[in-house]
Amino acid sequence: MAHWSTLLREIPDFPKPGIVFKDITPVLADRHAFAAAIEAMAAPWREAPPAAFLGIESRGFIFAAALAQTLGTGFVPVRKPGKLPARTLQHDYALEYGRDRLEIHTDAVPEGASVVLVDDVLATGGTLAAALALARAQGAHVLGAAVLVELPGLGGRARWPADVHLHVAPAA
Repeated sequence: MAHWSTLLREIPDFPKPGIVFKDITPVLADRHAFAAAIEAMAAPWREAPPAAFLGIESRGFIFAAALAQTLGTGFVPVRKPGKLPARTLQHDYALEYGRDRLEIHTDAVPEGASVVLVDDVLATGGTLAAALALARAQGAHVLGAAVLVELPGLGGRARWPADVHLHVAPAA
């Protein structure tokens, strides 16, 4: 069986010219590759799982929900604007190709609860930094973040606090 990372594909000029998009859908479509990716992402938290995995819209939902199921914890969605029905906290951030905002329900995470942030790709780090700010604004104890793929040339790791664990699933 091929390693999950061999199934990633690059799509040039998506969603805008000059961007090379990392497409994870072939990994998701292969049951063995998807299971291996989840196992690789779960490794640091297997012995002491968090109370919840916070999945960042949209592809972070896929991995966070699977991690929560695998480790028997909760899943909390961190969404783009206007998609959560109750009161929310919001945080604006810069993307590789523009600006955006993330939101989380104000009652999504009890104060002091341990959480892990989850996204598919770490690029510029803006999305993870925004999710970190939201989790901390709720009083959560952020154990770390898990991503499937890192794009080191975009400097996202530099935006992540050195004292908070950042786990990138090991590639082949």
